[in-house]
Parts: sequence; structure tokens; C-alpha cells
Amino acid sequence: MKLIIQIPCYNEAETLEVALNDLPKHIDGIDEIEYLIINDGSKDNTVDVARKWGVQNIVSFKQNQGLAKGFIAGLDGCLRSGADIIVNTDADDQYKGEDIEKIVRPILDGEADIVIGARPIDDTEHFSFVKKKLQHFGSWIVRKASSTTIPDAPSGFRAFSREAAMKLNVVNDYTYTLETIVQAGREKIPMTSVPIRTNAELRPSRLFKSIWGYVKKSMITILRAYVLYKPLKAFSLLCLPFLTVGMAIGVRFLWFMAHGTSGGHVQSLILGCTLIIIGFLIFVIGVMADTLAANRRILQDVQFHVKSMEYMRRTAENQFEI
Repeated sequence: MKLIIQIPCYNEAETLEVALNDLPKHIDGIDEIEYLIINDGSKDNTVDVARKWGVQNIVSFKQNQGLAKGFIAGLDGCLRSGADIIVNTDADDQYKGEDIEKIVRPILDGEADIVIGARPIDDTEHFSFVKKKLQHFGSWIVRKASSTTIPDAPSGFRAFSREAAMKLNVVNDYTYTLETIVQAGREKIPMTSVPIRTNAELRPSRLFKSIWGYVKKSMITILRAYVLYKPLKAFSLLCLPFLTVGMAIGVRFLWFMAHGTSGGHVQSLILGCTLIIIGFLIFVIGVMADTLAANRRILQDVQFHVKSMEYMRRTAENQFEI
């Protein structure tokens, strides 16, 4: 059983060694542990620090691509290097390395294919009151969108089985954390969560410049993922207000017509018909999107089998230039 711990890095030379020193060297049930960094176009000596420390695998982007693309490239690099379990953690040492054993244990025991570490958000001192409440609210939205029970959706401390890693796709350019939960819930990939601990903050987060910017991007990501993986339900909910209001206006016009006073209400009839037509068209779009979603699931199944055959051929290369 081979575990590879991957760390996305963008100019992390100052904190990377601290994070690497905190990682475990042995876990019961794991025969081999390797380490991989995703060098996301760093301008400092992040790669030199990693090589000096002894990181075996390096995935490099020539320029910064963002967290989502880096995450997927890291999974690809881990799978090519023969990983049976992949753990994703941060280069700023936010998560305690000792807890890696906790998040891989459900996979080793055959209980789940994805395990997400749940941070003690309310007890994290460097989280402001507003951020704590928004974290809880965002996680609740993701739970509703994905039909899961994950308490800390934005957590990047997570473990994946080889099979789950081959099934995951990320289409947004912002972050992988929210979309992968919605996808896993929609595809019914066995997923669970375990409580973890966090370290003191070494540097401010670089994922967002402001709380409200983070909220806006997160909501767009969740909405896009929900529409992508549950299109018929999403468009059905969207068409209901138009159909309801349009039919109510139509019933109102029929009531006036039954009493012989419909002559002055033709405009409302036109409005009602227009709203009903818009609602019907939105529903038709939902049906078409659901058909496309069915085709996407078939393509994902084909992709999974292609990846299975490709990753069986383990490469001796441990650095990939992208």
C-alpha cells in the first residue's frame, strides 16, 4: 500500500520545510510513503527547498494556474507514481501532519474512498467571527447541494483512494474543495469526515483578498457545480416561479372573463402567457441539460477505464513539465 502526500505550492519557500517536517514517516497499514509538490509557477526557490528536503515527486507549471488545476495535476502525478492513497495538505502547515493517519484510516479500513478533515472552526483563533459563521453557512449550502453530511466543506486536508482520484474532475478555475464534494455526492462516491487539529497561522491565506470576494466566488462555484451535476432539478426549481405566476395571472383572467369583465385585462393575459412560455422553455433546457449530464456520466466512465489502463503503466519519471 503506497501513500503519496501532495502539497500545492506557490512561492512557499519560507514555510514549505516546516510543513514537510511535520509530515509522518510511517503509518500502520502503509508500506511506503512518498511526497509530491505541485509547483504552481513559483518565482522563489520552492522547488530547491523541496528537493533538498528529499521530495521524490515534483509537478511543475511554468506559470501560475490556480489551486483547482494544481490539485488535479497533483492527483495525476500521484497516480502516475503508483499511489494507492493520496493525501492533499497545505504548504503553510495549517494542518497537523499527525492527523494524516486519522484521515487515511477510513480508506484503509474500507469504509470510504474520500475522507475530509473537519477543522475546529469555532476554536480557531485566527478565524474572525464573520469568517466562522460564513464557513458554517457555506458548508451547510454544500451539504444541501451534494446531499452529504460533510461539516467542513472548504477544508483542503483530505484523503482519496486510487479509485476516487481517478473519478474526480474539476471544471472551475477557483478551487477544488467545493466542487469535488458536490461531484462525489452526486456520483455516490463513499465519503466521510473526521475531526482534525490545526496549527497556528504562519501566513495569511492567499486564496482570497477579502471575505466577501471569497463568498461571491464560493457561491458561484457551488451554484455551477449544482447545475452541472443536478441540472434537471436546478432548472425545474428555476422554472417554477415563472409557471406559478403565469398560471395565477391566467386564472385571474379567466375569473374576469367568467364575469364578463375581461376586456380591460388583455395585457395581464399576455403577461401570463409570456411567463408560462418562459417557464416551459427553462424546463425544456433542464431536460436537455439532464440528457447532456447522462452523456457526461458515460464519458466519465470511459475516462475512468482509460485512466485505469494508463496508470497501470507506472512511470519511472518523477517530474512532469506542464
